[in-house]
Amino acid sequence: MRRRPWPGVIAAAALLSACSVGPDYKRPIAPVPARYKEAVRPQPGWKFGEPSDNFNRGAWWAIYDDPVLDGLERRIDISNQNLKAAAAALRQSEEIVAEARAGFFPTGTVNFQAQRSKSGGSASSGTGSSFVSGSGGKIGSFFSDQVVASWTPDFWGQVRRQVEANVASAQASAADLASARLSAQGTLAGDYLQLRIADELKRLLDQSATAYAESLRITQNQYRSGTTDQSAVSQAQAQLQATQAQSIATGVTRAQFEHAIAVLIGVPPANLSIASTDYTIQIPQVPPGLPSALLERRPDIAAAERAMASANAEIGVEVAAFYPTITLSADAGTNAANFLKLVGKAGEFWSYGGTLAETVFDAGLRSARVQEAVAVFDQDLATYRQTVLTAFQQVEDQLAALRILADEATVQDAAVVAAREAVRVLNNQYLAGTVAYTSVIVAEQTALGDAETALTIREDRLVASASLIQALGGGWSAAQLPGRGQIENAAPLNFNPLPPILPVQGQGR
Repeated sequence: MRRRPWPGVIAAAALLSACSVGPDYKRPIAPVPARYKEAVRPQPGWKFGEPSDNFNRGAWWAIYDDPVLDGLERRIDISNQNLKAAAAALRQSEEIVAEARAGFFPTGTVNFQAQRSKSGGSASSGTGSSFVSGSGGKIGSFFSDQVVASWTPDFWGQVRRQVEANVASAQASAADLASARLSAQGTLAGDYLQLRIADELKRLLDQSATAYAESLRITQNQYRSGTTDQSAVSQAQAQLQATQAQSIATGVTRAQFEHAIAVLIGVPPANLSIASTDYTIQIPQVPPGLPSALLERRPDIAAAERAMASANAEIGVEVAAFYPTITLSADAGTNAANFLKLVGKAGEFWSYGGTLAETVFDAGLRSARVQEAVAVFDQDLATYRQTVLTAFQQVEDQLAALRILADEATVQDAAVVAAREAVRVLNNQYLAGTVAYTSVIVAEQTALGDAETALTIREDRLVASASLIQALGGGWSAAQLPGRGQIENAAPLNFNPLPPILPVQGQGR
């Protein structure tokens, strides 16, 4: 008996399918400094912060030790609409991978045909699809069933490269999702810290107003006893009311931060109220780590690197177009004039074969597409390196801010102490009748202004600490990116011939 050639053909196809044309991807070198310049301080005895094992790499905001902030941050994954959009983009990328993987497999179709017709006759006429038949003619039936299969083996790795490109794009989408999450977390932390500073400012102004109210009472008593004039009473009253107005004005800023937080956690502003508290958030020490680690901790860097890997694979997809396409096909079935005879062997038919197609002239189309893919890769390479440089800039900016603001806070705190001492001395001198009340007013205004400046510096330090953690990746790691197997298994092959059931419009998944 003659051996069929199919096993050898299939083995050869499998062997040839193992090769992939185009360049293999290698991660390019990125500009990485040996150390952070702004993390080193020339003065002896100073250190920015040593890496610690208790730094939470997941819930990084726990470094502020605030349960309200922790509760708000954990609601981001539940309701933030930007994250839902990024998650949907990731699902879309996973399905695109499944689409590309389908190119590895044959396609099969099942056809069934049933026809009733009349032919012949003495006269017939018609226009378009309608006709009128005369007498006579023959009426007959025709039935056919057919199975058709075709397969284009991936001899040159075009499908392989396309899957590689789509997997890298899906991984970039996963990094984009992590980046969107980190951005929302960082923004919420910054808004919350500024909201708490607004609470501190209101407490400071209320305390000052209380002290000014007492000064007004003393001044009014002195006026009634004839030891001071009306101008001192008016100055004391104006100072009190101006401070009370400042305290009321803090409510505008606080409300705006509260509304922004509500939107970040995906609820209407009317549905969120954050109670005031006397708790003072301490400024944490944030370990910056080594600059080389930043490449693995920033999701935007990972997204740019994966986009570059996808562009590299797309070059192979376009190069494969220079090679011939081989398609194997087969079909089999039966036809009969009677439906019941379809199961018989009399009307059986089958065929199999292959085609080889090669484009011999395309006016430079394929070459242009290859060069276009190379240009896209070069663009993504430049974007990747620029993303790395921007990441280092952001870290250095916040390191510098924390270092310089710490110096400023030390000097400003000393100024607050001196200003309050001046108020104490001048107030005693006023009560002794040696200075005018104007001197007390000026000293108190200076002391309050210095205290407000110190609070502003403290706000800047808190926000800079949150921005630094965000610039460092917030505890994210490139190891969290899904691997190729996870991406491919996220959208399993579907051999169900029926279409999927879609959700009813207006309902969530």
